[in-house]
Amino acid sequence: MTTSTSQSYLFVGLGNPGLQYELTRHNMGYLVIKSLANKLGWSFKEDKRFNALISKGMVENKSVHLILPLTYMNLSGTAVKRYLDFFKFPMTNLFVVTDDISLSFGKLKLKTMGSAGGHNGLKSVETHLGTSHYNRLKMGIGHPGEKNFASYVLDVFTQEELQVLATFVDRGVEVLLRLIKESVSQVMNAVNTTPSKDRLMPLPKKLKKALEKESIDLTKPPLQG
Repeated sequence: MTTSTSQSYLFVGLGNPGLQYELTRHNMGYLVIKSLANKLGWSFKEDKRFNALISKGMVENKSVHLILPLTYMNLSGTAVKRYLDFFKFPMTNLFVVTDDISLSFGKLKLKTMGSAGGHNGLKSVETHLGTSHYNRLKMGIGHPGEKNFASYVLDVFTQEELQVLATFVDRGVEVLLRLIKESVSQVMNAVNTTPSKDRLMPLPKKLKKALEKESIDLTKPPLQG
């Protein structure tokens, strides 16, 4: 069965490759996309044409492609542009998942356009696409305050954050699955009007298995160096 590009979805997770970055705040996009693949029972394979890890399959009779660029954050747009051009995806079916320091930890926001806000991954995507009009799911990691931005986003999650990280990631996955079945405006209305005090209940049993297929232990920080 042939699936038209209008019935195909491209979900991109922004992050940095390598074990040392797995549980850093800047890798929220990676965590959500990996968790989505786990939920669907899919695995990733490296595709050197795009310099990215790729996973794809059918969901609700629609073709879904998952991408994790293997470039570092500031070059993420290269893989996104190449993939879009190769498969001729419509821009309206592209969704980029990213961390966001302007949102409190645990808060999500779905947008169809906007500035990069100093985020190097989004800057790269915008540069390569030639537009800021593309969908992005923002996962709040909290503002660093007086701390250095670069070191803050590359720090590992705190123990307090780890207690609810799996739940937060799951909520991001739920949004992506809804986007396959519902219009962007419907999902945006539901996500962006959620009360600021989001439901992030500790679920210790889920911490271990949330990303277990990727051999990630949510209770431990990644190896350093």
